[in-house]
Amino acid sequence: MREVAFIKQNKEKWLEFELAIFGKAKKNPDELANLYIQMMNDLSYAQTYYPKSKTVVYLNHLASQIYQKIYKTKRTEKNKFLEFFKTDVPLLVYEYKRYLMYAFILFFATVAMGVVSARYDPNFIRLILGDGYVNMTLENIKKGDPMAVYGSGTNWGSFIGITMNNLYVGARCYIYGIFGGMGTFYIFLQNSLMLGAFQYMFYEQGVFWKSVRGIWIHGAMEIFGIVIETTAGFILGASILFPKTYSRINSFKMGFKNSFKIFLSTFPFTVSAGFLEGFITRYSIDMPNWLSSFIILFTLGIISFYYLVYPFIVHKKTTSI
Repeated sequence: MREVAFIKQNKEKWLEFELAIFGKAKKNPDELANLYIQMMNDLSYAQTYYPKSKTVVYLNHLASQIYQKIYKTKRTEKNKFLEFFKTDVPLLVYEYKRYLMYAFILFFATVAMGVVSARYDPNFIRLILGDGYVNMTLENIKKGDPMAVYGSGTNWGSFIGITMNNLYVGARCYIYGIFGGMGTFYIFLQNSLMLGAFQYMFYEQGVFWKSVRGIWIHGAMEIFGIVIETTAGFILGASILFPKTYSRINSFKMGFKNSFKIFLSTFPFTVSAGFLEGFITRYSIDMPNWLSSFIILFTLGIISFYYLVYPFIVHKKTTSI
């Protein structure tokens, strides 16, 4: 069957699916489950005969939305908080995995720009980090404690202050996506350039490994979290710029709802990063190499698994139902 005929044959049914998902008409779990089975049959057919078609993307989106609606309307009571992290967010991350890839490409590119700029422009580090911070860090390096800045203040005071600041940065990174994604890009660019220049400063002073042992104990989750928040900001911006088959307002509503869930999912990691920075990083200078390396790899492994591996596991499980 030609794709045009396939679309014409099933168009009315798919519109009914959209009303069931996005409309006000309520359907019971059994009806939704039946819709999901029909949708999966259509999706399988489209993937077989029109693998590179936009029809596959459209049907895959509808299928994932129906699946999420089934979970929300199940008769059995479930822990909504657990389901949010266990099912809702992973499915959304899988659905928008292309934006996550863009965010990571942008991250590595802009961090590299920060390194190269610091390498060839002696004034760049001071321009982006500020004279006061650079002078203080250089003084700490001379004293033999490059990470001394993380030891200032009390544990709880540092934890609360750092966490609030990181949540604020992440919120700006996401909310500014409403400006077509350009606001998100600007905030992300600032932070990535700063990170690249910051790390190069330690490399230039011959204490790169010491800085890695300190910064990335909390930075693995903190920086990864910013990449995810940037992804959410890009999704929000794209929902305005590229509404596809939806009206622009409906596309924005759906984009905001989905991207906000992804943004919220970063909160536990941001808080965990703040805790590590307030209570653990300050002791990195006296910490054995194996212990600091273990903390870095363990925290990076947790957040990487959740956003890069687990979504594929959940998606595979849902499509095999």
